[in-house]
Amino acid sequence: MSGPRIPGDEPAAGLPEAGAAVSPASGTAAPVPVDGAQDPTGVAPADTTTDADADGRLAATVERLRGEVRAAQAAAEGRALIELAKGVIVERLGCGPAQAARQLAELAERAGLSRLELAADIINQAARDRMAEAADEFVRTAVGEPAAPAPAASVSVRLRTAESAVLSAGDTQSVAESLLRHALEPLGAVAVAIWTTGPDTSLSLRGHAGFGLDEAARWHYVPPGVTTAARQALVGRRTVRYASLAAAGIPSIGRSRHPDGGRVVVPAGTGGRIHGVLEVCWGRPLDPLPQAVERQLEALAELCAHTLEALPEPSPGGFPVPGGAGASELAELSDGLYDPALVLTPHLDETGQLVDFRIRHANAHFQDPAGRPRGSVDGALLLEAYPATAGGSELFDRIERVYATGEPFRARRVRLTALVDQVPLASLADISISRYGTSLLLIWRVEDESARLASLLQHAQRLGRVGAFEEDVVAGDITWHGQLYELFGRGPTERPVALRELADHAHPDDADIIRRFLQKVLDQRRVASAAFRMLRHDGVTRHIRVTAEPALGPDGGLQAVRGAYQDISAQHWTEVALTATRDRLVATEEAAEERNRLTLQLQHAIMPPAKPPLDAPGLDVAVRYRPAETESLVGGDWYDAVVLPSKKVLLCVGDVAGHGVEAATGMVVLRNALRGLAVTGAGPGQLLSWLNSVAHHLTTQVTATAVCGIYDPGSRTLRWARAGHLPPVLVRGEDADDLPLLRGMLLGALAEAEYEESELRLEPGDTVLMYTDGLVERRDTAVHDSVAQLLTVARQPSASLERRLDQLLARSKSDTDDDTCVVGVQVS
Repeated sequence: MSGPRIPGDEPAAGLPEAGAAVSPASGTAAPVPVDGAQDPTGVAPADTTTDADADGRLAATVERLRGEVRAAQAAAEGRALIELAKGVIVERLGCGPAQAARQLAELAERAGLSRLELAADIINQAARDRMAEAADEFVRTAVGEPAAPAPAASVSVRLRTAESAVLSAGDTQSVAESLLRHALEPLGAVAVAIWTTGPDTSLSLRGHAGFGLDEAARWHYVPPGVTTAARQALVGRRTVRYASLAAAGIPSIGRSRHPDGGRVVVPAGTGGRIHGVLEVCWGRPLDPLPQAVERQLEALAELCAHTLEALPEPSPGGFPVPGGAGASELAELSDGLYDPALVLTPHLDETGQLVDFRIRHANAHFQDPAGRPRGSVDGALLLEAYPATAGGSELFDRIERVYATGEPFRARRVRLTALVDQVPLASLADISISRYGTSLLLIWRVEDESARLASLLQHAQRLGRVGAFEEDVVAGDITWHGQLYELFGRGPTERPVALRELADHAHPDDADIIRRFLQKVLDQRRVASAAFRMLRHDGVTRHIRVTAEPALGPDGGLQAVRGAYQDISAQHWTEVALTATRDRLVATEEAAEERNRLTLQLQHAIMPPAKPPLDAPGLDVAVRYRPAETESLVGGDWYDAVVLPSKKVLLCVGDVAGHGVEAATGMVVLRNALRGLAVTGAGPGQLLSWLNSVAHHLTTQVTATAVCGIYDPGSRTLRWARAGHLPPVLVRGEDADDLPLLRGMLLGALAEAEYEESELRLEPGDTVLMYTDGLVERRDTAVHDSVAQLLTVARQPSASLERRLDQLLARSKSDTDDDTCVVGVQVS
């Protein structure tokens, strides 16, 4: 009969072939002399390759012996699996062991399978556990995939062989080696680690295969709180997959040797409790695994969980492992607590799944929210006694998590809900859940409402710098809030200050205020309040407000006075600062109003809203000035219309940048300078060039725009120039157009500037309008559009020049709060 087959259906390594020359001592083939020569002494001739040949022979011998050991192990594990199948046949057929062996051989021959493969199928049919489910899953997958990497039957052999080896293993190290050899290497895995969890959520390496001894020694213990691949699976209570450990950035055992290798980490748990973690390592980046392979890994993790539960704990000098305190010891411990506590144990269903927790003990300080006695709760299931724990508070989920991972849970002000006569009653409590062995200890402390309100009141008094007091006027006892000692600058051991002694600690000027306050409270027995300055022993002066009310006895007599002191120093100095600021603002406003009033008077004196008629033959002149609506924004708009000694007429409008006194004084300087310069008889271009020099050199940073014209009544010609200003408008007949935009920079920008002139011959009935930007500026309208609206108004017929200017002002309401000047001339 051939030897057992290892995974992959390859023949097991066995003894050398028959007829091979074997050394009597070691079983290795005897060396044959070269060319039949043999040294009589038995010593091989010297050769440079002798040492190398000897090393090669020794290596081949070691490898062959390793193969024999593996074959022996495989044979032993195969025999264990066959013996287990024979036991199933004995139980099913009621026959003896020998007859069962013959029956197994006959069935294997009929089915065309090896005895090992048939034994695995028989065990799967009898067990129907996770191993069987994983094998069936692989079979169903393999049926639809003709090019499956291995026969479906070998999966059962691998899993059952691994199970047999694990169950017969004496320690976790042997379990890891068996899992890697029988179940994981055929999946491409190169290493495996088995971790156990401690009561403090630490991790201990209980078994490993495929990792070096030095690497395992470095990772023998992982303290709580260190994030590793195994802890991610433990905390999440789910399978964690990493296509590449280096890409994930998670530390774990073997990362230095396989940095790009994939990992699959599966929690190993039974009955809702996680006993450890199975971590499988691949030497290459891991592609998504088929569902059948994932089911195999989950089955192997469950097998590890049963093994960890059954194998003995390590020695006291070993690594930390979960404790084993029982429910009775925990119940005795809980009775020594002053807070309510419950001892819980897991409640499993018939399939071994965790469905609830049973209340094994309620301690002496237990208080049921529904008023039930301890006896009615002891022994009950948690969800039956307190169904609301599975609700919004997530308390049941927290308990389940602590039991699974062993990680304690602590939280403050958790909302707990209990059903009292089918009415949900909520309360806030501090919660503590801990696992001890296979039991849980649930402790809670319901928040005392009165204590919470007292704490809030204390914080409010501290923030408001308020301290309460009560004085027994009969016995003379005084009770102070702790805040008052700091307020008065006194030590906690010093005697509190009585109301009648209050004047001794106050400023002398406030003695009358305190006297009237005490008279109202003590004599008239009314609620009273007073503010005074307190002089502390350390020299600090505090502004204090005291409020008190009398407490009368049954006979109507005064028994006590209750009240509070409040430090209002910050409020007092804030009021003082506000008062000073308010006074300064009032003074500033009054000064600004006076200044604006004088500026406005100056402006109106120089430029009245209307100007008397000029003595110019054949020419009507009219002006309009509209000041800004806000008096504080007195502007620098100006106009002038005057007959020169040469009988020519000077016409101009201008606008100084800015508002206020500076703009008004700048306007006066430019207006008067232009009048004086016009006497020279120069043209408008030259006048603006001189005026630019005045603005640049003889004023303090004054800039302005202007348009200047010289009208000759004899020839009815108007010579004009502009300095950054809008050009005049010519109204002729029923048409109105603005004049060309001549070249000219605003006044005061440069030391020297030249200005272009233009000459216009007017006809009888023509009207020329000069204006400042206040007539056309709008916040929501472009200047071009505003000028177009102005031309539309100017084209409308008018009975007189005065009437035309009034129409322009009436239909051109500015929203920029700026001055407006308009000068109109009409040839008669």
